[in-house]
Order: sequence, then C-alpha cells, then structure tokens
Amino acid sequence: MACGRSEKVIVDLTMRKKVLFIANHRLDRSPGQRFRFEQYLDFLEQNGYDWELSNIISEKDDQVLYEKGKFIQKGIIELKSWFKRWKDARKADDFDIIFIYREALLTGNTVFEKRFGSSRAKVIFDFDDAVWLPNVSEGNKVLQVLKKPSKTDIIIQNANMVFAGNTYLANFAMKFCDNIKIIPTTIDTEYHKRNKEPNSDKICIGWTGTQTTMKYLEPLKEVFVEIQKKYGDRIYFKIICDQPWELQGIDLVNETWNKEIEIEQLSAIDIGVMPLTEDAWSLGKCGFKGLQYMAMESVAILSPVGVNKEIINHEKNGFLAETTEEWLRTLSLLIEDQNLRIRIGKAARRTVIERYSTDSQKKRYLNYFNELTEQ
Repeated sequence: MACGRSEKVIVDLTMRKKVLFIANHRLDRSPGQRFRFEQYLDFLEQNGYDWELSNIISEKDDQVLYEKGKFIQKGIIELKSWFKRWKDARKADDFDIIFIYREALLTGNTVFEKRFGSSRAKVIFDFDDAVWLPNVSEGNKVLQVLKKPSKTDIIIQNANMVFAGNTYLANFAMKFCDNIKIIPTTIDTEYHKRNKEPNSDKICIGWTGTQTTMKYLEPLKEVFVEIQKKYGDRIYFKIICDQPWELQGIDLVNETWNKEIEIEQLSAIDIGVMPLTEDAWSLGKCGFKGLQYMAMESVAILSPVGVNKEIINHEKNGFLAETTEEWLRTLSLLIEDQNLRIRIGKAARRTVIERYSTDSQKKRYLNYFNELTEQ
C-alpha cells in the first residue's frame, strides 16, 4: 500500500524540482505553517527545489474569517478559494511535489486533494493536530455543518507520503497509508533566542497562543489569582494573543502578537505555561508553545498530556503539572529561586537545539523530499 497512489518516475533528476505548497494562509501569518514548513523553504531552495505557495486567505479576508457572523463575506472567501484551487489543479502536473498542509479548502470537500493525487506530482500531506476531530473557532460555530473532519481519511489516502507531528498522529495516519514520517514541530534556534537577561525584579508568567487555544487557560484562573495574592508585585502575567484575556485580581498585560517584535515579546517571559485538557484533540498537539518557551530559555510548565511528556524531562529541562496543587507548588518554587530558573532554562534550550530545532531536522526533511522525487 502506498496511500492509494500509483508510483511515477521522475526522468531527469539533474533539473531543479518544483514544489507547490497548498495552505490556508500567506507567509508569516500562521504559526502552524511557519514551524511546519515555511522555515525549511530556504534550505529546500538551496538543495535543488523551487517552491510556490498557494494560499486561499488574503490579509483582507483574514480580518473577517474568524469573526462572528459576516456570512456573505465568508461565502465570497469560499468562492474565491474554489477558484484559486481550480487554478492549482490545472497546473498540478507542472510540479514534482504538491505539499498539502492540513487541507486544500476550509470546508469538507476533498475534490482538489483527489485531483492532486491523480496528477503526475507526488503528494505530501502534513498535519500537526488531530484534524479528523471537530474543532471550530468561536466565530464560526454556526458554520460547523460545512466542515467535514473525516475528510482527513481521504486526504491521506491520496498522498504518497505523510508528515505527522507526533506518534499519536502517525498512528492515526497508518490506518490509511504506510509511508508515514514523524516530523516534530521545530524551532529556528538562531531566530528564537532571548535578547534580554532574565528578570529578577518582577517575574513574568506568560502564555502565547490564539483565540482558539485560549480556552485552555480557564483551569489556571484560580492558580493565577492565588499566586498573585501570594507574591504581589513580585510578579505579573502576560498574554500574547490575537484577542485580550480577562481575569480580575491579577496584574495582567495583554499584547497582540506581532511578528516584528515577537522575540522581544517572548523574551519578557520568565516562566511559560502550557495547560491542556486530557482529550483526543490535545493528544494530537505537538508541544509548540512549550518548545518556544524552552528555546527562549524560559522555564516551561506543561500539562502532562501527549507529546509534552516526551519533550519535558521533569525537573531537568522543565516541569509537568496537572493538579491545582502541582501548578501552585511549581510556580512558587520557580518564583522564589532565580538560579533554578536559569539552570532549567539553559537545559531547556539545549533540548530544543538537539532534538526540536530546524537544524536538527532539516536533513531528514530534505531526504524525504528526495526519497519521493527519486522513485
């Protein structure tokens, strides 16, 4: 079995190869895209691959897509998406590889994945979440009926190779394809590096994410209030997100994520938190928030869910906390011991460099592309 695809031969291996990346967003817009494939683009280009990105959501469309209502505008976005993907389908045979990140359309149709699968191009499908499960942003709950998470099965069947972000995702994909490669979500550690010394005067407890993941902060509200009462103006909280978070009783700073200053934003965080719930969707997550904190030498406290337990060696390169008592105890320990924060932070960055950096994975990444095109 080869994911339902017939094998085809590339005749002239001396020519530069062409890759079409199919994704929702423009460059530098989506964290998933940035850390799954965008940061490998230069390396691919240096090694014989010319690439083109076809995204269906423009900067203007981005302003309305995740808001409530605005159904006419969203309908127009979907029509434009179909037109864009028809153009992609017509030129599919011009490429050696078509790389699909998560899906070709925002709705449940798989006509374009099937078309790419029947082209002369080899198809790579990449996913970093349990996308076969329902998960819709608050602004689009009403449109959930148009989604079809089960389409993931069909997308995988029409691929030659699948990049899965962790073992849990890989095990799902293996039901539909036998050519599965586990590629962790990676960090460019030359870019992600702290640009200021850790704060010893006022310690920052931080979280970064999007409005769709903000729900995971809810169980920590009681913890944050108690920690603020205990330590007063020795600490403050920072939320880096596309919408503000509200919690009475804490010293809270909300910042809108900004690509131009994101390293400065992250550098302020002394202790980074990544709470998760124990459910099927969370098991599919690839630990990205934790890896960002660790690369920046911030101390990461993660829920012991899924891949987080592989990333964190408890009390060596970070901490795992599950109960309210564990979160309170761990935060207190780190607030009171600056030397511990520094030691754990440095060990965390070493872990990312060795196992989860772009440099540590880029040769494997390239080899998988070569493996497909040299068949």
